[in-house]
Amino acid sequence: MITYYIIGTAVIVSFLCFNRPGLLQRLSFNSYAIIRKREWYRLVTHGFIHADTTHLFINMFTLWSFGTYMEHLFVAWDLGVWGYVGLYFGGMIFASLYDLVRQRNNFAYHSVGASGAISAVLFASILFDPWGRILLFAIVPIPGILFGVLYLIYCQYMAKHSSDRINHNAHFYGAVFGLAFPVLLRPSLLLIFIEKLLLINS
Repeated sequence: MITYYIIGTAVIVSFLCFNRPGLLQRLSFNSYAIIRKREWYRLVTHGFIHADTTHLFINMFTLWSFGTYMEHLFVAWDLGVWGYVGLYFGGMIFASLYDLVRQRNNFAYHSVGASGAISAVLFASILFDPWGRILLFAIVPIPGILFGVLYLIYCQYMAKHSSDRINHNAHFYGAVFGLAFPVLLRPSLLLIFIEKLLLINS
């Protein structure tokens, strides 16, 4: 399954970069290098490296939890494995576009991690099953649609007020892509989502 290949690659590349800061710098997201030096590969490679083992574990566990499910659904809905690949990597790239523009003159800005892509996968699962349970803080089960609303509000707030090193913008825009991309592939999913959300024919 594609999800397992992605996880395996991310684990290998991340561990290679943990003790090789030069390699991490070359693969990380850096708008200045992408635009000025045409290093477009960074739009993808940054999603396969992580800051530390905790960052790697959380992202890969979340991807495993939702990615295998979404990969199965994409095949079941005739969106295909390549549709799932488009969801993951499209989410990764789309989530980076905001900072690609905002940080284009900041040569010191670097970002790593697959958070944008994983947000896309997570929110695509909410599109397919808005009332499905998601564990808040990995403990409290709440409806996916409620989690999604709270998550988007949190990302926007933290992007404006937080001084941490987490790329909250990538989380937000990855989530937006995850909701929109499957609908672009199959517009009828929007009506199905609304029906499920309103519990029509349930």
